[in-house]
Amino acid sequence: MDGISELIREYGLWIYVLLFVYCMLKSGSLPLFAGYAAQTQILDLHIVLVATFAGGYLGDEVRFFIARRFGDAWLNRWQFAQRASVVARALLAKYGWAYIFLYRYPKGMRTIGALPVGLGSMSWGRFTILNAGSAMIWTACLVSVGFVFGAQVEKAVETGWGFASIAFLVALVVLTVFAWWRMNQIAVPVPKVEEQPT
Repeated sequence: MDGISELIREYGLWIYVLLFVYCMLKSGSLPLFAGYAAQTQILDLHIVLVATFAGGYLGDEVRFFIARRFGDAWLNRWQFAQRASVVARALLAKYGWAYIFLYRYPKGMRTIGALPVGLGSMSWGRFTILNAGSAMIWTACLVSVGFVFGAQVEKAVETGWGFASIAFLVALVVLTVFAWWRMNQIAVPVPKVEEQPT
């Protein structure tokens, strides 16, 4: 925490910008430490909450847009992706709302989490509402845990707390594989790719 305190004193408001950009790109320990810094009154709690939420929400909106705008073109380049994309879209149509509330937490999932949703059939309006709710819960969880249990979190990070995040990732992968297997039991038509005239 001493190192973070020095950074805050040196860079001031840029720390909030860093927090915003960090939360746009990934999920990790920085919002926890920002909550801890707010508890010690090094940072302003309200600005920490706004920066964390805005980054978490807007980052996934951008990823959803990229997948919705360019995703089909990417998938159409590979024929083997046709069956996978059909099953994935069926999964998201059924469990997409739950996925949006879960993908922020496992290590490594946040960066790509919204891309599959953008490839599916969920409307942008529905996604943005679910995304906002998910980002609010995520922000409240991380910042409040840092605010209330900051000292304990700092010790946990030093002793390898990443195990819990990896365990959650494994659980999400197992659930996804099970759901994928269940959806494959249903006959899903694979779209035919028309051959280009030569």
